[in-house]
Order: sequence, then structure tokens, then C-alpha cells
Amino acid sequence: MNPDAIATLQQQLLAALSPAPDEARRLFHGRGRRWSGLEQVTVDWLQGVLLVALFREPGPAELAALQHMLMTLTRSSAWLDSQAHSLLLQHRYLPDSATQWLLGEERDEWLISENGLRFKLDLGKKQNTGLFLDMRYGRRWVQAQARGKRVLNLFAYTCGFSVAAIAGGAEHVVNLDMARAALSRGRDNHRLNGHDLGRVSFLGHELFKSWGKVKKSGPYDLVIIDPPSFQKGSFVLTQDYRKVLRRLPELLGEQGLVLACMNDPDIGPDFLQQSMALEAPGLRFVERLDNPPEFADSQPDSGLKALVFARQPERW
Repeated sequence: MNPDAIATLQQQLLAALSPAPDEARRLFHGRGRRWSGLEQVTVDWLQGVLLVALFREPGPAELAALQHMLMTLTRSSAWLDSQAHSLLLQHRYLPDSATQWLLGEERDEWLISENGLRFKLDLGKKQNTGLFLDMRYGRRWVQAQARGKRVLNLFAYTCGFSVAAIAGGAEHVVNLDMARAALSRGRDNHRLNGHDLGRVSFLGHELFKSWGKVKKSGPYDLVIIDPPSFQKGSFVLTQDYRKVLRRLPELLGEQGLVLACMNDPDIGPDFLQQSMALEAPGLRFVERLDNPPEFADSQPDSGLKALVFARQPERW
């Protein structure tokens, strides 16, 4: 981050805060590789909280210059008009993703909204806040599709898709994730939105040991697959995604839909389409959902991939 790059970041943030978004949004996506020298910087607006994340360790002079710019930003009219009150700098390149509070009272949790729905986030304690903002259009799509459907949400994390599905009128949602703490946060998110938890199930299990439990609640009208690219000891995308896809025929109803997601910048959407054709040939590709404009990438296939597939009718 040379001085020109830091000046560019300042200009981008001033513009993004004039005015500030009404809901949580990515303000600056350096990882889209559209701004030289800022490829390892992201900035998120969390409705009063500005979260700046560094994915590469800066030199001492770079870090000092960045912090000076950010503190200058907090004295700007754009910042004051936004009613922002907290500024965090997260060092994602460190094993514990340590976070500095440059401004504001330290707190562990914070509430934000997206598409009229509320979510509880973690601040300063974990690598991720609890809601991936690049999946905004995916959650919106699920909400639009969910009415009357039975939904299976695999790798559910904090149940963002589940919240969207119930808000959209889903009959029932089954959430599966091996991280029970994340599912507990999912319950919180449903409660925040006044949802009937009788229509939501939470399975805190490792997927590949739990197919019987998953199948028991089916068949499903919509299956959502949004795994990590890599989770030590439990999931490697290039090895394990196909194991999930080959189970789809026994999980899906006759007119079932699948939202298959992937966010590895080194693997393009062809991987999903080819894997689906191999493992579940009865499903046809329908569309790739757009990514939010604030996540624009100089190489679109490196960004989030959210692909829709539909079960084809049986041929007699």
C-alpha cells in the first residue's frame, strides 16, 4: 500500500459513505483486483461500524499510514453524516485474525439488517462476523423461491439462508452444520425476525456421517449447498463436493431445485457444472446468480459462484 493506493482507498470510502447504505454492505472490495496496491483490503459497512480487513501483513510504515488515513476519515463530514461510531481494523493474515478497535466502545455482538431481515454479528473475536455479505443476492433468491417448500440448508453456518427461506414462506427448513455454536447463532437470527422455530430444525452433525438423518426429513423441494473451500479434517472442496452432489437424487422431490455455491477464487463455475453432470445427471443447469455490484471482480469466475440447478422430469 503505497501513498497513492491509500489515497485511492480514502476517496473510495468517502464516496461510499456519501450517503452511507441503509443496510449492511461491502464498501470496498480490493480482493476483486480492480485497484492496484489494494488487493488485500476489504471494508464493510455494518450500520454504524466500519470493519477494515487486511489479508496481507503491511510494513510498519504502510500500517501507520493506513491508520492515519482511517482516523482522518472519522473526522470527515461523510463519516459524521453517516452516524458511524466504531472503526475496526482486522488483521486477517494472523492466525487469530486479531482486531484493533481504532474508535468506539468495544463490543462482542452487533445487529445489522439485510433485505429487511435482522442478523446478529460477532465483532472482534472471530475470523468471520457471521454473515457473508457477498451472498446477499443468494439469500434474496432463496426468499423469493421458498414459499411452501421444504428446504435443506447444508453447511448452514449461522443459518442466513434459513432465515431468508422462512421469511419467504418456507414450510420447513432443515439446517445442518457440524459447528453447534454457529447453529445456536442461527436460532438467535430466527428469533430476531420473530420466526416460528417449530418450522426450523438444527442438526449439529458432520454431514458425511449423517445422511440417514438428512434423508429422513426429506424429500426436499430446495437444497442449498454452501460449503467452505477447505475445513481441516472434514471438507476439501475438490475432493468432497462431488460426494454431496451424488446424494441429490435421493434427497430431492420431483421438481426440486438446488442452489450450489462455491467461493474458491482458483476454481471456476465449470467445476460445479461438470461435477453435477457426472454425479447427478438428472439435474440441469438453470442459471448462475449475479453477484452484488459491490463485489465486482476483474476476473468474474474468481468471485462467488452460486449456480441454480433443477431436477428434470423423468423420461418414459
